[in-house]
Amino acid sequence: MDNELIIRIFIFGALLLLMLLWEALAPRRAVPAHTFGRRFNNLLLLLLDILVVRFCFPIAAVGTAIVAADKGWGLFNLVDLNPVPTFLFSIILLDLAIYLQHVVFHKVSFLWLIHRVHHTDLQFDVTTGVRFHPIEIMLSMLLKMLVVLLLGAPVMAVIVFELLLNGLAMFNHGNVNIPQKVDRYLRYLVVTPDMHRVHHSQIRVETDSNYGFFLPVWDRFFGTYRDQPEYGHRQMKIGLKEFESSDVVNIISLLIQPLSRNKQSQSQEI
Repeated sequence: MDNELIIRIFIFGALLLLMLLWEALAPRRAVPAHTFGRRFNNLLLLLLDILVVRFCFPIAAVGTAIVAADKGWGLFNLVDLNPVPTFLFSIILLDLAIYLQHVVFHKVSFLWLIHRVHHTDLQFDVTTGVRFHPIEIMLSMLLKMLVVLLLGAPVMAVIVFELLLNGLAMFNHGNVNIPQKVDRYLRYLVVTPDMHRVHHSQIRVETDSNYGFFLPVWDRFFGTYRDQPEYGHRQMKIGLKEFESSDVVNIISLLIQPLSRNKQSQSQEI
């Protein structure tokens, strides 16, 4: 478990630095002059999220997989299936769970109040991909632990999925320029920055699209896929209109933002 955590932190840090370098060398959108404070607070929120998860979930998703394997709990521990499809199905179904979770967080009003912390970022770069309220991170971890338990997902599959989820969340939030011809085919395999950027548009129908983080198939299958933003990637407005102010930058404001119900919500109650 200790080695797994160290490896994940090392890979995460390396990918973060790589994405920051890529953004500096080949940005997709113009970078405002004053962006350090916003990035700093986004990364500070990430650090808080890590500490909260380690304190509240000593075993987390990987530990749950270890317990499930030891106890023989979950579908794949009860069904005699080849290790390769078990590994692949586990990753695919975990990704489906994250897609559905994302949709629910947009549609249920009290969950949207928590999730909108992510959407009030008025810029779109790799640090946006780690800007989540600690409550959302805890709820997401509970969901992953439940899915891992029900599936009896192999430990290695859970480790790989966590690495993919974290790495691709940074990638598809990157302010990086990928040639359109490459992006056109790449987005059949993974969610690309141009594909996910549409989801951060201020236009409601665009915000309600492209929910995926890893596999793009779910948006296509469930009809939530949108190819391009109406005003193009360089001209589109990012974030939420009702939060176009500097108070969404400070970490304290981000933490208490779910308590602010006097702002117009984009959620659709169900």
